[in-house]
Amino acid sequence: MLENAQRILKDVFGYDKFRGRQGAIIERVAAGGDALVLMPTGGGKSLCFQVPALLRQGLAVVVSPLIALMDDQVATLDELGVAAVALNSTLSADEQRLIAERIRRGEIKLLYVAPERLVQPRMLAFLQNLEIALFAIDEAHCVSQWGHDFRPEYLQLGQLAELFPGVPRIALTATADMRTREEIVQRLHLENAERFLSSFDRPNIFYRILPKDQPRKQLLAFLAQRKGDAGIVYCMSRKKVEEVAAYLSEQGFPALPYHAGLPNELRAFNQKRFLNEEGLIMVATIAFGMGIDKPNVRFVAHLDLPKSLEAYYQETGRAGRDGLPAEAWMAYGLQDVIFLKQMLSNSEGDERHKRLEQHKLDAMLALCEQVTCRRQALLAYFDEQMPEPCGHCDICVDGVQTWDATEPARQALSAIYRSGQRYGVGHLVDILLGRDNDKVRSLGHQHLSVFGVGKALGEAEWRTLFRQLVARGLVDVDIEGFGGLRLNDGCRPLLRGEVGLELRRDPKPQSSSKGGASSASQLVRGEERQQWEALRTLRRKLAEEHGVPPYVIFPDSTLLEMLRSQPTSLSEMARVSGVGARKLERYGEAFLAVLAGGESAPAPVADLRHELVSLARAGMTPSQIASQLACTEKNVYALLAEAISRQQLSLEQALDLPEDLLGEIQDAFLDGDAELPPASSIAELFAGRVEEGVLHCVRAALAAEFDG
Repeated sequence: MLENAQRILKDVFGYDKFRGRQGAIIERVAAGGDALVLMPTGGGKSLCFQVPALLRQGLAVVVSPLIALMDDQVATLDELGVAAVALNSTLSADEQRLIAERIRRGEIKLLYVAPERLVQPRMLAFLQNLEIALFAIDEAHCVSQWGHDFRPEYLQLGQLAELFPGVPRIALTATADMRTREEIVQRLHLENAERFLSSFDRPNIFYRILPKDQPRKQLLAFLAQRKGDAGIVYCMSRKKVEEVAAYLSEQGFPALPYHAGLPNELRAFNQKRFLNEEGLIMVATIAFGMGIDKPNVRFVAHLDLPKSLEAYYQETGRAGRDGLPAEAWMAYGLQDVIFLKQMLSNSEGDERHKRLEQHKLDAMLALCEQVTCRRQALLAYFDEQMPEPCGHCDICVDGVQTWDATEPARQALSAIYRSGQRYGVGHLVDILLGRDNDKVRSLGHQHLSVFGVGKALGEAEWRTLFRQLVARGLVDVDIEGFGGLRLNDGCRPLLRGEVGLELRRDPKPQSSSKGGASSASQLVRGEERQQWEALRTLRRKLAEEHGVPPYVIFPDSTLLEMLRSQPTSLSEMARVSGVGARKLERYGEAFLAVLAGGESAPAPVADLRHELVSLARAGMTPSQIASQLACTEKNVYALLAEAISRQQLSLEQALDLPEDLLGEIQDAFLDGDAELPPASSIAELFAGRVEEGVLHCVRAALAAEFDG
């Protein structure tokens, strides 16, 4: 079994060996067993069900929550020569019917479907009449009612166990703490599933978190070293998304907005541009991201604090899926904390749920104020121990200074108490610094014993101290009281002098540029740059011709390996990781030509059919296609008819015929009891009106309909 799996891995996907637990997972599912797979983003989850799908008889059904994710995986499989389709709401009734017919005929190997569609009685009945190879439930954490991505329709997927006994099921997720794992097992009836828990660590991601101080300027300083890289910038509000996207564009960084308030068409258009173009920045709310398969996202930046470590891990995990260096960068401040606490206070849900959410926010704050390795803290949250500091986060690289803040902290707590536990940080800092302004005077706070006692520290240091007191849980934010601070029981030992307090010093701005070189292009040496850009240009050209994102042709990691290994023959090219048999046949010669010194190369001849389908779908006429492909119109019509009969194209996509003329041609073919006559037998009826090739195409469409 494993031998066959490895052959498929190399021939179809172009990889020499399985990573981590992939081999064991594939053996388990291919042999008919259930599996729960916890694997970090970029760890190769898809192969864990795609390889068993090709090893087992029948149709593999993949449950996926997002249309973008389905389309992306189907495009990738199509490029590999694997028959895969997605059944979703963007398809017309006719298109859905054609897919159903192809499935019945056994022409499809993998079917991607949304959970709400899968659980419809009609869909389940349809599948019960087929041989099912396996069910793969992707993004399985969506089943958790406590999670940040809860999807109610996932709860109904448990019935697959009863309706399809004996069909293996594999549930996959990149983020699930122990509690969520148990929920997945219980709700999906996976009690007998073998659990495969991979490390949560993403060693190629460099983590950096810094306090907010003019955050837009901080973001610009971060981006300055990453021009031309693709990245995601997360913001909390829709308004901020649009403002930051406009600001970055003005500053010379091409940026697009994405949030749930944009029209659907614009949102889809922006997402498609981000996937298909190089070097774009997507500025987004958390509405963007689940299922984004773009492997060469070089950075994820947060301009606002995520509400949990699960959300932070999942969002930062969209960087560096290709295994090359990437960076997770965040600026956060006290206002973020106040805003999230207000959101939590105003949210629906019982007290237990709110306590859990508060616990998650506290864990997120603890990571921000960490004084030891961030990666160790992040992994510990997911029940994973890392014995040594990682050496690849800001704290490990820059170090962090701490100071004895016991006395200033007592002064701060005293200022909160003596002013009535109802004022925000700005006013408290004014009191401690002894500022004799209108507000202080109108409240009589210049007479407090703490007025002016804090002049040994500057305003920024006091703001940092208050932020850390809140993060440490020594001070509460009064949500009803417009963000005023008040004491809680946690600060009593400090006030009584029973304990001291060590706090971290905020790093100086210039130190924040050290650390993780995250750009793939930074890995390219000066003398390699011209060839690197030529490889990327060819990839972009092929991607446009085929209507797929560039990374579907080859990811950056494969291009980089080509650049380093410099293959000079197809057999050497076949050894490059990510070059399978289909891609070798389609693109091998073209990329070899670039490596041999050509600026770019034409698409291989073997790829003519695929290119023709792409051009027809793009709306080109047969004569335009003939001109583009440098071949005769007769050949184009023959290939169009072949594509229609294979249901790669609809008749409407291939030809733009007036409705009455089309009806007349169809009637001529159908005028008789026998089978469809050959196109040549009715050619005389339409001589001078349409090309004979048109008749071949109409006949192919009718034949496909009858065969169905």
